[in-house]
Amino acid sequence: MIQRYAIGPRETAAMNTAELRENFLLENLFVPGEIQLVYTHYDRMIVGGATPTTEAISLPCPENLKAEFFLQRRELGILNTGAAGTVTVDGMLYELGRQDCLYVGKDAREVTFASVDAAQPAKYYLLSTPAHAAYPTTRMTQAEATPVTMGALETANQRTIYKYIYLEGIQSCQLVMGLTQLHAGSVWNTMPSHVHDRRMEAYLYFDLAEGQRVLHLMGQPQETRHLWVGEGQAILSPPWSIHSGCGTAGYTFIWGMGGENQEYTDMDPVSITELR
Repeated sequence: MIQRYAIGPRETAAMNTAELRENFLLENLFVPGEIQLVYTHYDRMIVGGATPTTEAISLPCPENLKAEFFLQRRELGILNTGAAGTVTVDGMLYELGRQDCLYVGKDAREVTFASVDAAQPAKYYLLSTPAHAAYPTTRMTQAEATPVTMGALETANQRTIYKYIYLEGIQSCQLVMGLTQLHAGSVWNTMPSHVHDRRMEAYLYFDLAEGQRVLHLMGQPQETRHLWVGEGQAILSPPWSIHSGCGTAGYTFIWGMGGENQEYTDMDPVSITELR
């Protein structure tokens, strides 16, 4: 498990492209047959990817967690971005189709990931935050999630938001997690933009066609920066930063937050005319 340390707006404003990518972009989360984990010091969130192929793979407990098992003091959100698979939690098997979600509560000791077909593996996106209480392990399919359509074709940002782990959905200590799909002809996400000082956020971009990219905007509203993001790559967004993207073609992204509260609407809007 590698670590990413918290970076402030003053340091970020002085970074070149390579430094921005080194600190805020997670490029290789989905490696066949492996689990990749990144510990970020923004709200102590862990971001990861699990890609089982011919054999099931188990969630490890990295030494630097200083714990007996991974979820001793943590909770975990899992969202499948690949083909069908299964996740087994302490002997209980859960089937996860494409874009289905599983929440695993604190104190679960063993979590194992598998794919139904090794040639078309499941790709599990993982988000974990510290937890002070145990909530039940719960599965939610995309069909069961709460869809909300926002934006318009006229502004190229018509999208459907699926909420999985949040205040009125799957219960958790502090983790919030969901998925947004852009409609045909729309390429902008989260525009107009916003910040939320009490919560960090991570974005995973996927369903990008080969050769296509998303231009992700970050930084303070009056001091923005950008990163070009590819298929299956994630962005760490500090609480002080905007987080918006525009694709060269259609895509889907997963948003996840950890911090002081679970209010989906807790955000400070930024007018488009304020951006610099």
